[in-house]
Amino acid sequence: MHNELTQKDIQMMQEELDYRRITLRPQLLEAVKEARSFGDLSENFEYKAAKQEKNRNEGRIRFLENMIKTAVVVSDHSSADTVGLYDKVTVYLEEDGETETYQVVTTMRQDALHGLISKESPVGRALLGRKAGERFYIQVNPNYGYYAVVKAIEKAQDDGSVPLNSY
Repeated sequence: MHNELTQKDIQMMQEELDYRRITLRPQLLEAVKEARSFGDLSENFEYKAAKQEKNRNEGRIRFLENMIKTAVVVSDHSSADTVGLYDKVTVYLEEDGETETYQVVTTMRQDALHGLISKESPVGRALLGRKAGERFYIQVNPNYGYYAVVKAIEKAQDDGSVPLNSY
């Protein structure tokens, strides 16, 4: 499987990866060594916590390396009148009678609670390429979908202000 990411996503992941390898890894190894010196490892909470943090860092390093290795670079540019990556879109949801504002982002930066929706989500897929005033259908699953209307598009670019997801 390939991860569709922007050049900025890859740059931000590489910066985090460098930080975790060069700065954080030696600090965490030192913390493990120091905690180990406290004595009995079976009752040494500091040692267990330090090992857990070191392992979490190593897991994140492997995750970032894999994401970068399998990435397919996509453009965050779109025509002036259509929805593209990082554009803020005001959408009227017909079924609910409500208006929502979303920003379409890559999966590495999604945060639905803050209006950042992945381009691979049902809403994100349905929005990309739409024009203001266009009515479209959002297929959520085989049994459910709903109609929405693009009310406004605020063009934007990936300036790095949307942080990477962590886990």
